Amino acid sequence: MVATTTLPAPEATDRRPEDADAPGSVACCSLSAGPISAAQAQRAAGMLKALADPMRLRLLSHVAAQGCDAVCSCDLTEELGISQPTVSHHMKKLVEAGLLTREQRGRWAHYTVVPAAFAELGRMLELG
Repeated sequence: MVATTTLPAPEATDRRPEDADAPGSVACCSLSAGPISAAQAQRAAGMLKALADPMRLRLLSHVAAQGCDAVCSCDLTEELGISQPTVSHHMKKLVEAGLLTREQRGRWAHYTVVPAAFAELGRMLELG
């Protein structure tokens, strides 16, 4: 059986372009920063591809929940119920995409979020 997803109906806050000047209206969907370059698109695509995996999103959320503190990969296996090789594989993809940094401390790798990468994605995706 194939799983299906039902999308919610448009909300009352969704407006047509001609309603853009109405109080409480939402602007039409234009990118605040304008079109992106080929290099920006390549970088963003790499980050978004890394984020497109549910397990990577979960791993990233655990690291991001610690703020600026590094998270040991040893703490992620039990927390998420996955093996160390699986953690290492997914974390490598997040590091390669520039979303996390990795620091080796003895036997274990420690990861921290790269705030600038998320700021870059946020600016690119911001609608205004």
